[in-house]
Amino acid sequence: MAEKNNPDERSKPSLLEGWNTSANLVTYARIVLVVVYIVLTVMAGPSGRDDVTLRWASAVLFIVAASTDKVDGWLARRNNEVTELGKLMDPIADKLLMCSALILLSAFGEFTWAWAITALFLIREIGITLMRFFVMERPGGKVIAAAWPGKLKTVFQSIALSMYMLPAWTLGQTVEHPEYLPAAVVNGYYLVAYVLLLVALVLCLYSGFVYVKGTFFPSRKEA
Repeated sequence: MAEKNNPDERSKPSLLEGWNTSANLVTYARIVLVVVYIVLTVMAGPSGRDDVTLRWASAVLFIVAASTDKVDGWLARRNNEVTELGKLMDPIADKLLMCSALILLSAFGEFTWAWAITALFLIREIGITLMRFFVMERPGGKVIAAAWPGKLKTVFQSIALSMYMLPAWTLGQTVEHPEYLPAAVVNGYYLVAYVLLLVALVLCLYSGFVYVKGTFFPSRKEA
């Protein structure tokens, strides 16, 4: 008697199926933007002191890339173009942008305890990404949807890193430009950015805990 194929295996789409959809093309463009952003930021130097113009350009590029992180997902749903490749590449593009910014700002020493904070972000992001792959490969594996702490984390992280990327120090008072912003205002600006980054870190770790708990210790309602 012929052995019947598992219907789940038979209907499982190829990873490259729909690679050229409009949504996936946007995702590829966002990854290219990350590469350009990295190059511009490195060329600009710490806080843009080597080239302020390039730092402004990289900051604007970061803000544009961060602001469009939902465009590809929206296109996929609107055009009914949700693909396995898109589900894989979309979050990777988001994490590449945020993690690149954290690493560059840490390398330039632009905020206190930079490497410790960045390490915690990276451990969580890499760990959860690997866990998602593990869950997806399990028979009957179910990917836990992003919860509100993770979505809030992205918002706070995007705002904080955008603020750090902008070379606000160039707007501070100098002997040549006494009409510029007082030092207290510029210092306050960076303090707000730091507080927002710490809030993002707390939400990052908490959302990671929620994901692990929901994946390995689901409640009866989730199971």
